[in-house]
Amino acid sequence: MTKQSFIQGTLILLAAGIVNRILGFIPRITLPRVIGPEGIGLYQMGWPFLIVILTIVTGGIPVAVAKLIAAAEAEGNAARVRTIFRVALALATVISFVFTAVIVLGARWITDHLFTDPRVYYTFLCMTPIIPLVGISAVFRGYFQGRQDMIPTAVSQVVETLVRIVTVLAFAFMLLPYGIEFAAAGAMLGVMVGELCALLVLVLLYRHNRWQRLAPHRAKTGARRSLNRFDSLKSLLQLAVPVTGSKLVGSGSYFLESILIIQSLAVAGVATGVATAQYGALQGMIIPVLMLPSALTFSLAVSLIPSLSEAAAKNDMKTIHMRLHQSLKLALVTGAPFAVLMYVLAEPICQYMYGQPGVGAMLRMMAPAALFIYFQAPLQSTLQALERPGSALINTLVGSIVKLTLIYFLASRPEFGILGAVVAISVNIMLVTLLHWNSVVRLLQFRMQAGDFLKVGISMAVAGFASYVVMYTPWINSGFTRFAFSCLTGVIVYLLIAMLLKLINRDDVFRILWLGKRIVK
Repeated sequence: MTKQSFIQGTLILLAAGIVNRILGFIPRITLPRVIGPEGIGLYQMGWPFLIVILTIVTGGIPVAVAKLIAAAEAEGNAARVRTIFRVALALATVISFVFTAVIVLGARWITDHLFTDPRVYYTFLCMTPIIPLVGISAVFRGYFQGRQDMIPTAVSQVVETLVRIVTVLAFAFMLLPYGIEFAAAGAMLGVMVGELCALLVLVLLYRHNRWQRLAPHRAKTGARRSLNRFDSLKSLLQLAVPVTGSKLVGSGSYFLESILIIQSLAVAGVATGVATAQYGALQGMIIPVLMLPSALTFSLAVSLIPSLSEAAAKNDMKTIHMRLHQSLKLALVTGAPFAVLMYVLAEPICQYMYGQPGVGAMLRMMAPAALFIYFQAPLQSTLQALERPGSALINTLVGSIVKLTLIYFLASRPEFGILGAVVAISVNIMLVTLLHWNSVVRLLQFRMQAGDFLKVGISMAVAGFASYVVMYTPWINSGFTRFAFSCLTGVIVYLLIAMLLKLINRDDVFRILWLGKRIVK
C-alpha cells in the first residue's frame, strides 16, 4: 500500500472522478430516452429517502475513520489503526442490516404515505440492498483514505461506474415491457449490482495489503485489545455523530424537498404524472449536469480530511492554510468555465444530452449557483477535519430551513411551479456556502485575495461572450458543430484570459499535464 501526497491523492481521485463522470453520463443520457421523464421521476423519487438512511448508517463513520487513522498513522500507532477499522466495520455492519430489515418490512407503508406516486414501491424495494453494501464500503474507503492511499477508492469507483453503465440500462430495458414502474425498478437493481462489485474490489484490495501493513503489529494482551476497542468506539462516535447530524440535516432536507416539491406542484394545479416528470427532469437531468465538474471538488474534499487532520495533529497551521488555499483556488478556477457554459449554452446542452431542450431554463437558472457548489465541498471538509462539524451542522440547517420555506411559497404558485423549486435550491446552495466560508474564516483567520475573484469574473465574462457569439452566429448550418466549437472556444478563451491575468501560469498547466501522465502510467 503506497501513501500519496495531498496533490497526488487528489489527482488520483480526480482522474477516477473524471472517468466516472464521463462514463456515468452514458446511462444518464440514455436512460431518459428509454423510460422517459416520468420513469426518471419514479427512479429519482426513492433516492432522497435512501440518502437519509445511508446518512444514518454511514454518516460520519468514513470521515471519522479517515481522521482517526490519519492521526494514528502520524503517531506510528499501527495497533490503533487496526482496532479503529475493526470497530468501525462492526458498527456499520450492524446498523446497516438493522435498517435494511426495518425498511423492507415497512416498504408498503412508506411508499403509500410518504410518496405521492404509489408506483415507486418496486423501485423502493430494489434499492434496500444498497444500504449494507454502501455502509460497509464506506468503512473500507475511510480506512484507505486515512492511510492516504486513494488508489483503492478510485479503482472501486471506476469499477462501480463501469458495471452500472451496463446493468442499469440492461435491467431497465428488460423490464420496460412490464411498465414504467418496473423499468425504473430495474434501473435501481443495476445500481445495486454496481455497488456490490465496488465492495468486492475494496475487500480484495484490503485483503491483498493487510498482511503487509498489519501482520507485524499485534496487540499484546486481550485486555489491551478490549480497552482499545472501547476507546476507539468512543472516539468514532464523538467524531461521527456530529458529522452525521450535519449530513442528516442535508439529506433530510433533500428528502423533504422531494415530497414538498411534488405536493407544492399539486397545489399549483399540476397533474401527478406531469409533476413526477418535472421532478425527474430537475433531479435526474439538471442536477447531474451541475455536478459534473464536482469530480475535482469531491477529490479535494476527500484528500483534505486526512491531510488537514495530520497537519492539525502536528499543530502545523502553515500547511493547513496552504492546503485550504490550494483547494479553494483550484475549485474556483476550474469550476468557473463550466458554470459559464451551462449558463450560455443551457438549451443546447439539454438538447444534445437528453433530447429535452425545454428543461434548459432550469439549467440556466441554476448555473450561477454552480460555483458555490464547487466551493462548498472543500469548506465543509475543512470544518470536519478540524473538529468543527457542529458549525457545518448549523450552517446546513439554516440553509435547509430557508430552502424548504421558499419551496413551499414559490413552487405552489402556478406562475412559478417547478421554477420556484429551482430558485429555492439555488438560494440554499449559495447561503450554505457563504455560511461555511464565514465559519472557516473565523476559525482559521483565513483570507483569499480579492483579486483572484475579480480575475475569475473577468475570465468568465470574456469566455461567455466568445462562446455565445460562436453558438448563435449562423456561420454554419449544423447546430451541433456550432455547439461543439462554442464549448471549445469558451474553454480556450477562459484559459488564455486566466493566463494573461496571471490567475494561472504556463508552469501550472505543464505541471498538471506531467502529473496526469504519471497517473495514467
